[in-house]
Amino acid sequence: MEDVRIIISGLWVAVMFLYVYGDIKSFYKTGFIEEIIAGKAGGIKITQVFLLGSAILMAIPALMIFLSLTLSYPMIRWVNIILGIFYSGVMVVTMLMQGTWAYYIFFGIVEIVLTATIAWYAWNWLI
Repeated sequence: MEDVRIIISGLWVAVMFLYVYGDIKSFYKTGFIEEIIAGKAGGIKITQVFLLGSAILMAIPALMIFLSLTLSYPMIRWVNIILGIFYSGVMVVTMLMQGTWAYYIFFGIVEIVLTATIAWYAWNWLI
């Protein structure tokens, strides 16, 4: 029998790696570093609120790696369903706003598939 906790945790690990790789690749885009130096990221002004918000947005999937293995069922089931759907939506919106580069579209599609798979596994998770 497959352990859904381990599968979901592994999916969150994969999502986190793709988030990091996607962000690193962005530094190779012409003008990206200059935009950051000018205080903007994807046309959005970089402020403490922006940085805190993006830190929270990225901390949650990182924490889900651990929480998927340790939180009690059924709470973790519902948390994974909600966050899997939420992070799929976040990536769709992000791609619509910034997804003109092929690498970004590729990473975005894979991230959506992974976070949707998290929600699917959690939805079908019965003890």
